[in-house]
Amino acid sequence: MATARETFRVPSGPVDLKAIDPRGRPIGPRDKADAALEMEDLGARLDARQEALYAEGAAGGRRAVLLVLQGMDTSGKGGTIRHVLGMVNPQGVHVASFKRPTEEELAHDFLWRIRRQVPVPGRIGVFDRSHYEDVLVARVDGLVPEEVWQARYEAIADLERELSDGGVTILKCMLHISPEEQAERLLARLDDPQKRWKYNPGDLDARAKWPGYQEAYAAALERCDSDVAPWYVVPSDRKWYRNWAVAALLAETLDDLAPQFPPPDYDLEAERARLKASTGLG
Repeated sequence: MATARETFRVPSGPVDLKAIDPRGRPIGPRDKADAALEMEDLGARLDARQEALYAEGAAGGRRAVLLVLQGMDTSGKGGTIRHVLGMVNPQGVHVASFKRPTEEELAHDFLWRIRRQVPVPGRIGVFDRSHYEDVLVARVDGLVPEEVWQARYEAIADLERELSDGGVTILKCMLHISPEEQAERLLARLDDPQKRWKYNPGDLDARAKWPGYQEAYAAALERCDSDVAPWYVVPSDRKWYRNWAVAALLAETLDDLAPQFPPPDYDLEAERARLKASTGLG
């Protein structure tokens, strides 16, 4: 069976998001019950690999992982973080959420705030939105001239190569939903008093620009996919399938890294003897 990374990797060449079914289930579980069972196994894999990565970093290793989550409003970035990264020790995870830039952030290059959130060695970093906002929102809403956002694709590629050279393994997931599913999720927020706080009237403004956003996403996927920072398109109309797919992508990535627990930098038998002596067991 094809791996998750083989299945969800964005196709080479021109990207047509209309050709990718947001409700698709090309591999993996066929229903929610099967997904729940598979998530148990994935959770164990992720937890073991994350602990080894954390220990490796504590011993001076340079490696880290960066998971980038992008998607239209309601695509499930927060839910993915909760259900996937919630299966590992939170001490080894760093989550950064990139909303509208602050005045301080606007006073710097668009990548300044990104660099400040890059995961340190031993951590799994998660970007809830990311540097791609500056070729998505900025492009669709005309926040900067075209020559400015056009130049950002190469700046992004340069940053991602730099991070990779520094030991950060990058995987980028576009959470791909349909406009019909988005409408249902927005209505659900309005109908549920406990979810109304998540509703933003501005979401409808972005929804009205759906074709423009799909064009902008396709350009970002096409121009910024690389072997050191691959893009994956995750069908996300089914929340349980989205969670499984991202967990599988992350697990495969960590399996390839195969982080190792560092050997002790002390004499094991001597320390065992000292401990026994200190407790009167020697």
